[in-house]
Amino acid sequence: MRDLFPVSSSTLRARVVLLAGPSGSGKSTLAAHLGWPVLRLDDFYREGRDPLLPRDGTGAVDWDHPEAWNAGDAVAAITELAESGRVRAPIYDIATDSRSGERTVACADSPLFIAEGLFADRIVDGCRAAGVLADALVLAPSASLTAARRFARDVAEARKPVPVLLRRGLRLWREQPQVVQRCVAAGMRRSKPAAARAELRLLAARQALRGNEKVS
Repeated sequence: MRDLFPVSSSTLRARVVLLAGPSGSGKSTLAAHLGWPVLRLDDFYREGRDPLLPRDGTGAVDWDHPEAWNAGDAVAAITELAESGRVRAPIYDIATDSRSGERTVACADSPLFIAEGLFADRIVDGCRAAGVLADALVLAPSASLTAARRFARDVAEARKPVPVLLRRGLRLWREQPQVVQRCVAAGMRRSKPAAARAELRLLAARQALRGNEKVS
């Protein structure tokens, strides 16, 4: 495996691995298994009163539309975290469609961190231009498995009423191939969760080796 997006700057504290995939594809689970610092990109959704929020045919906010998400804020947070090793990130409450607070994300000694979310593909170019991108992956498990995970999670977390979740789930099941294709077109590598975990652990080992070589 090789670094797809090498960074030459020696001033960076860490580099980002962007992780995208359909809702329920296992992004958060993979990030947790790796044990790296994680910036949750879903916390950069626009708030419910934002006039720029897109709406569907019924007039309801379309949270699955890319414009429901603030890409500029996300790139700024990633860049700050990569350069300084620390950033104050928002906490988004899906049930109330609003930011409910902030949390600190710190890299400590980790040379890599994860930024994961449905729309991570939208910031591949921005992170590459900022010189902070280490890799970019889109998870693509089976659509049926993804749908089952998503529904169980959303019901458990009471994200929205069950009828809304059922309608959304059916639509997202149908749209999953297009979501993955969109991410690949943006420059992300398609992978299954187990394979991605092995690849990213190898990437982390290589980054640690490079850091040791610089010290010596």
